[in-house]
Amino acid sequence: MKKRHNLDFPIEKVATHAVQYYGNTSSASVALALADEVKEGRIKDGDYVVLAGFGSGLAWSAALIKWGK
Repeated sequence: MKKRHNLDFPIEKVATHAVQYYGNTSSASVALALADEVKEGRIKDGDYVVLAGFGSGLAWSAALIKWGK
């Protein structure tokens, strides 16, 4: 699996705060992280957002969305 630094993707663009504040909330972590990023102004209308979640049993999901208008 590729790591963030192997993709040359800046850490500032990775939402890591939700785990620090809420712990492991399973699939709710994606929604909590998204809400925090929007609230802090790091996601704005027209931005592309990648949502990815990994769970027990090797369950996973990912989506690319365009935020806002």
